[in-house]
Amino acid sequence: MLPASDFSIPAATTTTYYTLLSLSLNETISPLSPLRTLSIADCILTIGDFEVRSRLIIIMNEDDRLDDEEWDALAAIANALATPNRKVHFSDATEVAHRFEHSLSFGDQDTSGESHQALPEFVASESATGIFKAPNRAAVDPNRPPALELRPHPLRETQGGKFLRTIGCTDTQLWAGQETGVRFWNYSDAYEIRTGLRRGDEDAAPFCESASTAPTLSLVVDEGNKLVWTGHMDGKIRSWKMDHTVASDSAPFMEGLSWQAHSGPILSMVFSSYGDLWAGFEGGIIKIWPWDVLEKSLSLSSEEKHMAALLLERSMMDLKSQVTVNGVCSISSSDVKIILSDHIRGRVWCAGSVTISLWDAQSKELIKVFNMDGQIENRVGMPTQEQPVEDEMKVKLTSTSKKEKSRGFLQRSHDAIMGAADAVRQVATRSAGAYYDDNKKIEALVMTADGIIWSGCSNGLLVQWDGRGNRLQEFNHHSCSVLCFCTQGSHVWVGYASGVVQLLYLDGNLLAGWVAHSSPVVKMAIGGGCIFSLATHGGIRGWNLTTPGPIDNILRAELAAKEELYTRRESFKILVGTWNVGQGKASPESLKSWLGSTVSDVGIVVVGLQEVDMGAGFLAMSAAKETVGIEGTAIGQWWQEAIGKAIDEFSAFERVGSRQLAGLLISIWVRRTLRTHVGDLDVAAVACGFGHMIGNKGGVGLRLRVHDRVMCFINCHLAAHLKAVNRRNADFDHIYRTMVFNQQSNLLNIAARVLRCLILSCSLALCAYLFWMLYSSGLPLVLSLAAGVSSASEVLRAANAMSSKPEEGRPDLAEADMVVFLGDFNYRLFGISYDEARDFISQRSFDWLREKDQLRAEMKAGKVFQGMREAIIRFPPTYKFERNQPGLGGYDSGRIPAWCDRIIYRDNRSALLSDCNLDCPVVSSAVQYEACMDVTESDHKPVRCKLFIRIAHVDKSVRRKVFGDIMNNNEQIRTLLQELSVVPETVVSTDSVILQNQETSSLLITNKSEKDMAAFHVPSIQAKYTNKKTKGEKYSNTRSFDESPSLTSLATGKVSLFAFDPSLLRKNFSLRTDRLRVSSGFSFWVSHILGF
Repeated sequence: MLPASDFSIPAATTTTYYTLLSLSLNETISPLSPLRTLSIADCILTIGDFEVRSRLIIIMNEDDRLDDEEWDALAAIANALATPNRKVHFSDATEVAHRFEHSLSFGDQDTSGESHQALPEFVASESATGIFKAPNRAAVDPNRPPALELRPHPLRETQGGKFLRTIGCTDTQLWAGQETGVRFWNYSDAYEIRTGLRRGDEDAAPFCESASTAPTLSLVVDEGNKLVWTGHMDGKIRSWKMDHTVASDSAPFMEGLSWQAHSGPILSMVFSSYGDLWAGFEGGIIKIWPWDVLEKSLSLSSEEKHMAALLLERSMMDLKSQVTVNGVCSISSSDVKIILSDHIRGRVWCAGSVTISLWDAQSKELIKVFNMDGQIENRVGMPTQEQPVEDEMKVKLTSTSKKEKSRGFLQRSHDAIMGAADAVRQVATRSAGAYYDDNKKIEALVMTADGIIWSGCSNGLLVQWDGRGNRLQEFNHHSCSVLCFCTQGSHVWVGYASGVVQLLYLDGNLLAGWVAHSSPVVKMAIGGGCIFSLATHGGIRGWNLTTPGPIDNILRAELAAKEELYTRRESFKILVGTWNVGQGKASPESLKSWLGSTVSDVGIVVVGLQEVDMGAGFLAMSAAKETVGIEGTAIGQWWQEAIGKAIDEFSAFERVGSRQLAGLLISIWVRRTLRTHVGDLDVAAVACGFGHMIGNKGGVGLRLRVHDRVMCFINCHLAAHLKAVNRRNADFDHIYRTMVFNQQSNLLNIAARVLRCLILSCSLALCAYLFWMLYSSGLPLVLSLAAGVSSASEVLRAANAMSSKPEEGRPDLAEADMVVFLGDFNYRLFGISYDEARDFISQRSFDWLREKDQLRAEMKAGKVFQGMREAIIRFPPTYKFERNQPGLGGYDSGRIPAWCDRIIYRDNRSALLSDCNLDCPVVSSAVQYEACMDVTESDHKPVRCKLFIRIAHVDKSVRRKVFGDIMNNNEQIRTLLQELSVVPETVVSTDSVILQNQETSSLLITNKSEKDMAAFHVPSIQAKYTNKKTKGEKYSNTRSFDESPSLTSLATGKVSLFAFDPSLLRKNFSLRTDRLRVSSGFSFWVSHILGF
């Protein structure tokens, strides 16, 4: 047996690849030019008890250049083979073909120590365009501040009935509304690890959950009564007691007071400055429950709950009915999604889609209604975009003139179908809403410490308003929709649909911004020293109030130093198969040979098929169905079921998802033992045929998370014919740049699906005349009709793309940790005849044939699949064969054989040799790449590639614990937090506060600091507020702090004067203190102070 050192080569050799051939002595050695032969030696190979006389040849590319060290290593290998008929022992047959290649490439080992021989690879040239490079990964993201992962991103499949919709903070807890009730986290348990939580919450901090209710849509915190109020889908308002002492593993806690507020969902709620509860509903309805009735209802015993509910239901005030005269309403009929209370001026802002109504909180009178341009709306109850759009759908098919009737039947059919398609396109365009036409849709409101109202729009526009509803200024720092606001002192936090969070100064200037989540940020709240952000996927992160600042740098360095404490590594195999089935079906034996025979050790199976079904009629029908989000066919379903049987789907694997576009189909199966770590499946489709409208060519893709790493699989069918190289390159580029992934159950905008009946009717009419039209005018007209119907779908896909891309100019595929392209790429052999190709195939001289491969040449030039890799091909060309003709003699003499069917991939590696860690979390290598030449049902042969995957991921529970240890124990952080908590010298004068009678009294607060700004709030008090900070202008309006503590900043040397009317004080009035005592026994407090 040869010593191992004879087969080694320096690890630095990463740019040169080598190939070892094992040939029987009776085979003819093919010409090696333009390759260079390094060594030829006859050896006797022993495999078990058998001896095989073989000839071993080491060859390399003619244009490769080796340094001296590499030449010495190759010379050592050559010398080892110099002795004729030397016996070389191999432990099994597979090593005969792969031993030398493995020694000349890199070897992979999984975490269990099992060796996996990696096949040598061809690496495409890098592109100057960065979108083809793997995304940067790190243990701690350098582009965003370190955050508390209160609830790490859960897999979507685990959240049935548990999706979080909104959050709110109390002094000690974070509350969240979900589809089946509410839950809360105690800040004191935020860093704890709790085992036994259900799937989806395994890594979340311990929490307590309520009994099941209807989905929670809105939530408001009532510090005065120590309650959390929630609005639900069933129209009920429920109260929940704060500061529950129940354990997270105990029985669900129950609701308190509740009543039927409306027949429809409660979209928004807020407490006004007078303690009244305002709620917004669909259709522009606004209802109010007075504070005194709320107090009375809360004072009733639990046995009197029914009486309390009746009292509240009867005390409701409907504002919309009050402003409707003779059937004309003064406010918009759009849904009231946002309600904001202006505690300074005693006003309430109610926002619909495009208008805002401003109300007096005390008199409940409408002050004015205005749009986003600041223009007064005299009558807003006129038809809006939310009302039916029948006018857009009217297709005048019956009022044809005599001249029109004289036109040919074919032309009139064409006009009718194109008219219907145009109507669908117009309605679909309009239905895209905020992301297309209505780019000023109101999405969020907030009032900052200086009394300015901010609004956020669906086009990213930020608008500032004064308290009277006058437009002040606008600015735009991001192109995606604004979804939420949060304000703290002199800063405003903005959450966007792209997952980005920005931090702004009160004057609108940008301080910082980062990608906070991988999905839209829908809600933010302040509590526990953090700004908590909720994303649509259910993840919650807490950002330090001092961000950006030195604490972030300390946390980043400490977390990176402790990386190994929370790093976990996994390994598994993925089987990827591709086959152009040529509109046929396969026998169970063929599927077993292709897939079933090799799945015993794989965790994921991905199969891509091309030409499942074709033909002009099928393509047109497919384009029409795509318009309304209907995809899949009976034949596609047959293939999935047949493949499932071949791989033992019911006992070993679970089908996770699929996507079909015309004749393209991709499906994925996951082994049941791995299923708990796989999810968030998204799908995509890109048409490349006939002006990027028809799916005869194109790509379908699947994206999913595996051990918290993103993997994408794209099945492609590119342009055909030998000379269409540039078209194939362009098809790949179009697919890579424009593929946008969406949830399988929500491929297109829901509004477009409402038109399903119309589209299907048009499709049936199309099919009825299709054959006759094809016969009369040929294929181009038929395809033009399908293209017209498909264009509405393209509009919606463009809208989805604008709303979902996390970074402008960065395709979805560029953000994946691993990308695998499979399919019929249609690249051919060039500069060779059919007879020459057949000769080399019969001699198995694939090395020379590879030099004639178009795809390899284009990859080497950096024109396609830039930076990606493919295992060296050792199987015969897979195209084109006569059907049902076994063996290599079945090649079609009319076509030059070609490797059309390929599998190409990339991972996180920037070099061929990279360790698997959090900086390079996905490392892959091909351990099998072959064609199944015994399958004869198509003119293509199926191809399979087995990839060995190593993944490094973060144990979120452990890292949260490490994060907490750093926050609590790091001396630098503790010192910085103590410095930020110092209260500037502030004088609180309480000399004239008298609460025993009904006289109006005053409270004077003075900030005597010369460098710091004091922040304060007075919770649960109704107060007459006089603003003395603005020269020449005073406001004397009622102010309270019934909702959440309202933070007000007091500049250096400035004075704030509060005048109180004791008659407005709530029953059971209580205050939190810090602790500045007043002689009357009531307490006021100065809140947590920050240096701005």
